[in-house]
This record gives sequence, C-alpha cells and structure tokens, in this order.
Amino acid sequence: MGMIKEFKEFAIKGNLVDTAVAFIIGASFGKIVSSFVDGMVMPLIGMLTGGVDFNDKKWVLKQAVAAVKDASGGVTAPEITEVSVKYGVFITNVIDFTIVAFVVFLAIKAINKTKKAEAAVPPAGPSSTDALLIEIRDALKK
Repeated sequence: MGMIKEFKEFAIKGNLVDTAVAFIIGASFGKIVSSFVDGMVMPLIGMLTGGVDFNDKKWVLKQAVAAVKDASGGVTAPEITEVSVKYGVFITNVIDFTIVAFVVFLAIKAINKTKKAEAAVPPAGPSSTDALLIEIRDALKK
C-alpha cells in the first residue's frame, strides 16, 4: 500500500499537473504556429521571392522510376522511389521553431521580470512593539 500512496502523492503534486497542462497548451500552440506559418507567413515569403512555394523545394538525388512490366503483366524492373533532400520543408520548420522560441523567450522574460519585481520589495521592518523589545534586549546585554 505504501507504493500506491507514494504514487498518488507524486501524481497529484502541483508540479506534475502544471507540467501536464503546459505540455497540452504547448502542443496546441505548436499547431497554431504551424498553421500561422503555413497559411500566412510562407505565402507572404513566397510572394516576396517571386511566387516560390518552399514546401515544394527539394534537391533530387535520384529520380523516381516507374515499374516496368512485360506483356503478361509481370514486373521486369521494380519501381524506384525518388530520393530527395526536402530543404523547403526544413526552412518552414526553422521558421516555426523561431516563432515558438521567440514566444517562449518573451514569456520567460515576463516571468523573470515579475520575479525581480517581487524580490525588489524590501521585507517589512519590525513592528513598533518588536523594535521596542529589541531595544530592551540590547540594553540588557550591556
């Protein structure tokens, strides 16, 4: 029973729940950013570069070859799929990453600013009663 109780405490801890919520929000945010980049940013970049669609950009290393069949329908040469480096998709994903990284940077910067503001507040001094007691204590030490 000890292990089950320990697991419950672990699973219900605030940090684990916060992490799960952050993961779900992050996944959704990633989809939103991908949609934004694919639907809005890349078409604008394509127009600026003369109508280039980056998703179609690739460097073909080996052309695709269709299967060769004889008169009876038997395959004499198998189909060969295209081998290519899809650098356009990579460029799109780099733009996705840059946007997500920038938003995370802004969020962390705002959190750090809030923490600094909280840390800048000086602790409250002793109350008048505490100050009087401190004076009495110090006088008795002499």
